[in-house]
Amino acid sequence: MKAKKTKADDLTGKTADELHALLLDQRKAQMNLRFQRSGGQLEKTHEMRTVRRTIARIKTLLQSQRAKAPSASAKSQTKKAAKPKTKAA
Repeated sequence: MKAKKTKADDLTGKTADELHALLLDQRKAQMNLRFQRSGGQLEKTHEMRTVRRTIARIKTLLQSQRAKAPSASAKSQTKKAAKPKTKAA
C-alpha cells in the first residue's frame, strides 16, 4: 500500500464530510502500517510519517472549519447557567 502525500491545498476545498471520510481512510492505513511494522514486513518506513502528518493536516482543517462556523447549539450552550447541585440525603 502506497501512502499518497496529501497537500493542505488539496484538502481545503473539501467539505467536512469528505474530510471525515478521508480521516477514516488515513486512520485505517495507519493501523495497517502499524501491523506491518510489528510483523517486520514494513519496508517503506517513511509512510508512517506521511500518514501521520496527513491525519494532522485533516484534523487541523476540520478544527479551523469548526472555528469559522460555530453552530447555533454551541452558542446557546455557552449562555446557559450551570444549575447548583443538591446533596442527596
